[in-house]
Amino acid sequence: MPKKKEKKQNKNLKKIIMIILAIIIIASIIGLLILNNISTARSELKLTLSLRSEQQELEKEFTSKGYTLDNPNIIVDPYNNSPLTALVIFETAKKEKVKITMEGEDDLTTYTHQFDKEKVHYIPVYGLYAGKENTVIIECGNEKKELKIKTEELPDDFILPTSVKKEESKLTNDLYFFTPSSGGYTCAYDTNGDVRWYLTNAATWKTDRLENGHLLVSTERLVNSPYYLTGLYEMDMLGKIYVEYSLPGGYHHDYYEMPNGNLLVASDDFNNEKGTVEDYIVELDRETGKIVKIIDLKDILNMEDGKSENWVEYDWFHNNSVWYDEKTNSITLSGRHQDAVINIDYDTEKLNWIIGDPTNWSEEYQKYFFKPVGDDFEWQWSQHAAMITPEGYVFIFDNGNNKSKNKDEYVDAEDSYSRGVMYKIDTEKMTIEQIWEYGKERGSEFYSPYISDVDYLDKNHYIVHSGGIVYVDGKNSNQPAGISGADKLVSDTVEILDNKVIFEIKLPSNNYRVEKMSLYSKDTFKLKIPEAKGSLGATKVDKTRFGFMTKAKKIDKEYKKHNIKITNEEDRIEVKGRFKRGTEVKVLLYQNGKIKEYEVPISKKPYTAMCVDIFTEEENKNGIVVTKYINKENLSGKYSLYLQINDTIYKTEKYIEG
Repeated sequence: MPKKKEKKQNKNLKKIIMIILAIIIIASIIGLLILNNISTARSELKLTLSLRSEQQELEKEFTSKGYTLDNPNIIVDPYNNSPLTALVIFETAKKEKVKITMEGEDDLTTYTHQFDKEKVHYIPVYGLYAGKENTVIIECGNEKKELKIKTEELPDDFILPTSVKKEESKLTNDLYFFTPSSGGYTCAYDTNGDVRWYLTNAATWKTDRLENGHLLVSTERLVNSPYYLTGLYEMDMLGKIYVEYSLPGGYHHDYYEMPNGNLLVASDDFNNEKGTVEDYIVELDRETGKIVKIIDLKDILNMEDGKSENWVEYDWFHNNSVWYDEKTNSITLSGRHQDAVINIDYDTEKLNWIIGDPTNWSEEYQKYFFKPVGDDFEWQWSQHAAMITPEGYVFIFDNGNNKSKNKDEYVDAEDSYSRGVMYKIDTEKMTIEQIWEYGKERGSEFYSPYISDVDYLDKNHYIVHSGGIVYVDGKNSNQPAGISGADKLVSDTVEILDNKVIFEIKLPSNNYRVEKMSLYSKDTFKLKIPEAKGSLGATKVDKTRFGFMTKAKKIDKEYKKHNIKITNEEDRIEVKGRFKRGTEVKVLLYQNGKIKEYEVPISKKPYTAMCVDIFTEEENKNGIVVTKYINKENLSGKYSLYLQINDTIYKTEKYIEG
């Protein structure tokens, strides 16, 4: 081939290569513009810090440098969620013990505590009165300092006792810790009925103290409606969080600290095929936060058995308590909607026994029921807070709803009563004897159709808490406050010693549980970075597709009328808006041509596929507020955020980091 012709061909080949490269570069630029959907128009959705992260920021100011006992660093409400506490910080030349005295109105409301020897002292002060200048005395070595600590008034919506009765000679200076169910604050009252501690961040269900002295309370975040929380905080009385435990199925009603330190938690499986709730218990490893055991009650009981008036298919058992008994290696659970307290072998998960009326139970379960013996025996109904006492008795709050499974025999609320009841059982003979009760003699004034609690303090020393007394038009109601349209609420808590009431406190509200605990315990304050353990799990992606978001619209009036709010949390995003039934809503996460679709059910019960929603006329007209949580687990990198409402896709101009 002539050299001239060869040079020409090479020149043409170079031109072709250059054209191809130019096309590739232009296509890449166009592709990037499409993929990023004009990235310069977007910004990251503002990140909402967790309580754990907020606390780390606050602790930067907790310095001891330059502070002495004569001039201490005093921080009131150091974590912004426990207003009746303070942190007193100072240094001493050598290690010294510190004794603190929080002055009260009398001996029973004055608190003292001694701390171990230290050179740098972080002294937590608990039990301050609201809205006053409190006197706190600190003794360190040979020195004594009187501090004056001023606190803010209680919030306007704080609930105070309407009645307190006491026999002072029989009481200790412990506090009564309440968790609300109808509004109010998680708080503690002293023997005078004065508020000495409360949390501003919502904590519901059980509030109790762990073996290490810390409190264990619910998180304030929902994982699903109406009351399923993301998990639990291990915190001290200052409100400092040491560990946040997260669970894929969240937490409700109750937990139990096992002898090995692990936590048994009443949880849920929101992805189960039958769409049920409150029939799932997990064991959470305290060290790792991982779930190491699962008990699914659908594998143990028949959902159709033992139906009470409150039974519904999706909430057939309604477990409201968890108790582990080390002597028998078993757990005891309370199924409100089957009027049944059940006991399960912890290793084999086999059913051991059932306490309750055997009416409406299949033949295969009859062998698990006890035969009543003795006088004045009554079964329990819609019970709560089942536990095993040190003597081996079964202690229950018997709500007493209807007192029968046969509708023709139902007892009206006005003629009913609730009670704390203790049963002695013989698992060899399968007999049951009622050995103690309190509440029946109080009649309907002590009748609580839901929630409530019993506590074992010592032999012949108990608390019976009728926490859900409800009135409508001056008459007792058989329904919870949120359903009945109540116009009067009462929470009545009694402490009983040797069959005599030594303390009673009434509140104009409904409260889930009450625990009697000391103000101080063996826990000591530590400047420690809070840990996050466990996981909310990965949110199911309903559909994954590939394509470009070229037809997405900007936010307009139609979008705004839904009052959509998107919150970017550290571990998930929350999308909330108001929509009418039948509206198709999806959250779309877009990354490099890949679209993850998450459907938003327009339902009051988004965790179940069952047809259980009943919309009011107003809800059919104006829609309902729904929330979709999308966990960030398995999300990596930046995702552009879009929302699809029926056939229209809206671009929020925001992205999140997975």
